[in-house]
Amino acid sequence: MVQLLAGGIAIYLLLPSLLSVFGQWRSLSHLDWPFALLTVACEITAYVCVWQLDRIALRTKEWFPVIAAQLSANTAGRVLPGGGATATAVASSMLGRAGFEPGEAAAALAASTFLQLGTTLALPVVVLPAVIGGAPVDHSLGTAATLGAVLFALLLAAGAVVFTTDEPVELAGRALQWLLNRTLRRRNHLKNLGGMLLEYRDFVRKTLGARWQAAVAAAAGTTVFDYLALLAALRAVGADPRPSLVVLAYTAAELLALIPFTPGGLGFVESGLVGTLKVAGVPAADALAATLTYRLASFWLPLPAGAVAYVLFRRRYPDEGAAISRQPA
Repeated sequence: MVQLLAGGIAIYLLLPSLLSVFGQWRSLSHLDWPFALLTVACEITAYVCVWQLDRIALRTKEWFPVIAAQLSANTAGRVLPGGGATATAVASSMLGRAGFEPGEAAAALAASTFLQLGTTLALPVVVLPAVIGGAPVDHSLGTAATLGAVLFALLLAAGAVVFTTDEPVELAGRALQWLLNRTLRRRNHLKNLGGMLLEYRDFVRKTLGARWQAAVAAAAGTTVFDYLALLAALRAVGADPRPSLVVLAYTAAELLALIPFTPGGLGFVESGLVGTLKVAGVPAADALAATLTYRLASFWLPLPAGAVAYVLFRRRYPDEGAAISRQPA
């Protein structure tokens, strides 16, 4: 009840921003449609990477139950109270119906989520030299593809370092602990955040097993293609921001999506993304139109897909505990 009230208040306060974004729907008729379609294609590819990551974490070769559970849980988490907790519960329940052990499924999904969050947070770090140096703007598809490949390689390298050595994790934890203790008013200061991050890293590595390299690649692909979807949306509305600065706007939007007061960060993401895109040099009208285009592809279009996936899943697994034969991935 408290969360519903908080969500209602948040939506009310953010309503002007939401209306401003959706008020740009007429601008969709003026999109550069090849880039608009590229936005959707990048988002679909990002979802495929999520499914592959979940398959690795669940140690299965099956696609259908993993895809159906992820799409259905994504929809549930965005239309029902509880957000991520609701999504995890729905996905674990569906995977249990498909023959997975619910506790192991929940742990695998948690590891997948931690790894996705880690690659998102690593993205601005690996592009920091480009942000400082002021990377040039180039709208060609070839440059976008090169940028995606470079980001992918950098995230792979960062993931390999984090999974094989303790010092970078401890250093990041101490830096984050110092920042939080000095920027937020806390009665009790954070302690041993580096050790906590190491515990999370070890949990993810243990859950993923020997295929952690493939899992890092899938998580990196999820982040890179989602970011490229935002770049394509900006190009579709004719905006020309510096791609390296868009990374900061993208990361801010992903973190705002974690705010539990509204489903999928609805309102928070739109408001924050428009604001950070303006800081990146995007005109206000283009920032609104690009945000609408990106959110249509990343937030709204997957919702009906989740409903369809749930119906298909229930037809295939009509009985509780209906097991499937699974081969380890």
